[in-house]
Amino acid sequence: MNHRCPAPVFRRWPALLPALALLFAAAADAATLASVSSPGNVLTVTLESQHEDRLAYRVERNGEAVIAPSRLGFLLGDGRLERNLQLIDQSQRSFDETWEQPWGERRLTRNHYNELRASFAEKAAGGRKTGRRFDVVFRVYDDGVGFRYEFPKQPGDDNEVRVRQELTEFAIARPATVWWIPAFEWNREEYLYSRTPLAQVGIAQTPLTLRTDDGLHLSIHEAALVDYAGMNLAKGDGGVLRAALTPGGGDRGTAVVRTAPFTTPWRTIQVGARAGDLAESSLILNLNEPNRIGDVSWFTPAKYAGVWWSLHLEQETWGTGPKHGATTANTKRYIDFAAQNGFRGVLVEGWNPGWDGDWFANGWGFDFTRPTADFDLEALAKYGAGKGVHLIGHHETACAVSHYERQLPAALELYARNGVDVVKTGYVCDAGDIQRQDRENGPVVREWHEGQWMSNHHLRVLEAAAKRHIAINSHEPIKDTGLRRTYPNWVSREGARGMEFNAWGNPPNPPEHEATLAFTRMLGGPMDYTPGIVSLKGRGGQQIPSTLAKQLALYVVLYSPIQMVADLPEHYAEHPDAFQFIKDVAVDWEESHVLNGEVGEYVTFVRKARGGEEWFLGSAGGAQAHDLQAPLSFLDAGRRYRAEIYRDGERADWKTAPFEFVRETREVRSTDTLPLHLAAGGGQAIRFVPIDPPAR
Repeated sequence: MNHRCPAPVFRRWPALLPALALLFAAAADAATLASVSSPGNVLTVTLESQHEDRLAYRVERNGEAVIAPSRLGFLLGDGRLERNLQLIDQSQRSFDETWEQPWGERRLTRNHYNELRASFAEKAAGGRKTGRRFDVVFRVYDDGVGFRYEFPKQPGDDNEVRVRQELTEFAIARPATVWWIPAFEWNREEYLYSRTPLAQVGIAQTPLTLRTDDGLHLSIHEAALVDYAGMNLAKGDGGVLRAALTPGGGDRGTAVVRTAPFTTPWRTIQVGARAGDLAESSLILNLNEPNRIGDVSWFTPAKYAGVWWSLHLEQETWGTGPKHGATTANTKRYIDFAAQNGFRGVLVEGWNPGWDGDWFANGWGFDFTRPTADFDLEALAKYGAGKGVHLIGHHETACAVSHYERQLPAALELYARNGVDVVKTGYVCDAGDIQRQDRENGPVVREWHEGQWMSNHHLRVLEAAAKRHIAINSHEPIKDTGLRRTYPNWVSREGARGMEFNAWGNPPNPPEHEATLAFTRMLGGPMDYTPGIVSLKGRGGQQIPSTLAKQLALYVVLYSPIQMVADLPEHYAEHPDAFQFIKDVAVDWEESHVLNGEVGEYVTFVRKARGGEEWFLGSAGGAQAHDLQAPLSFLDAGRRYRAEIYRDGERADWKTAPFEFVRETREVRSTDTLPLHLAAGGGQAIRFVPIDPPAR
């Protein structure tokens, strides 16, 4: 825990001045319309009417401003929906449930909030007989706020709503440091995070994480992105961040076209006293609708190996030829490796026609309904089944998305017949270059990865896959907004700089990258980071900025219900001690906690294996060495545990001694505290195995 003594009031004035200026300016011409507090009275949201009857909201935590008055509204196809707004109704309700995830970071999730619904009508103007109507709904939790717009059926016959832009604001009430990646750049979400003052943020993607100068942690994101454009954040005046919706394709001139009634995604603000509070929050998940596809017990969280890292090392190729990786003989080798070590899956990339030539420029050449001549899909599926191993499918579209959709039913049927129950999809192309063709031989329209059309595409894939009991792992995806609750076959995705950048990136992912992801990208949901490169070498011998122990810790730190054992089998044979942890670590969890962490510096997670008694700890550091403490109070009181420790050696350093590594065992109890030494670029992983039976 971080304990901070409150500064004397006169010392806090400089930090409070921007917030006070915003508050005084708004209060001069504002009238309170409604207010709602969280169940524990930690957070309070106030809705107010400003000059010209504009609508705004503000958020306080324990009586202190977190979000200063921030405007709400839209730019629509027929003008602004912002002024002359009249409150016509309001209501409040409380809600408290505990629901069970079929898989996840924790089995049971509490969903406890107070809700405010405020209904508004626009005073008739511009020749309209009756003004447009909409609701704003706030759900206020002790650890955050979600709000969205809801458009009921409109007066008259015209219910089409064309959203050019949202006018939603987030006016940060205190000076803050921000961790962010740019929006609308060519490489999608695959950028290193910048750490800057709030004033230096450009147009950023979400989740966007902030730490105020007095230590409060915030994250701005969205939940339940369905049939809508993804939201980015553009820096405005002062501490204001404004919604910037991803544009639509073609000549529509709009970001979103919907027919009322409809709802927007939730705009979310997570709030915590420490960085770990953000990572432990279930706000994003809770704001999504419950499971709508039914029983998913057919999905098994598991680890997998595959024909993948060798391709990034350029030892093998996606295309056919003398170095083709996706051959029957090579895949059998990986199936044998997986079976020998207890891994359920084997991913094979490059198995289908279309990879030869310049596939990046011609995704229309992919065929997802048959394998290449040197890859016997049916025989390999049977071979794997005999050893308890399932093939993991791969559909790289190269962004010819309409071409992919036309083959999707047949492609999924092929996999279903052969027991392939997880598919990795890919959308490799420059951002803004998704290829949409509404009818065969029709014009091709260019879309963004996070536009409205792609948000619907991903749901079409999920629904088609669910009918065939297939789970989806999306790469180059739309952002994660918690839809795994509604579609629990959406098990993982990429959406950030993953391990492949350590093979060929210039630069590779720096030592602080994973300790940044834990409090930024990972707030959205699971990531298929593909950890476990124990060789610590990329293409041409490029050094990976990590120690051996840190590669193990990533299996606990960066959550996914499918975790890749990403290195080559021969490299694991060279490091049997480290490999033992990878074989033992669970992938599905009963509960998860953050023991300590600072964004971009270090983070320590502990997770309890679902359906078992073992706990696992993963601690990952950044560029500097750290000595931390890990209280073991999460263990059952009165029980002894065997702590199997995999740690950096005393001289370990990712630059000079990355393989300096210690594996040791000690007996511990819940009353103990373990020291955690993290070398520069280092980490520590621990498996806690009960020695005593549980107390009765």
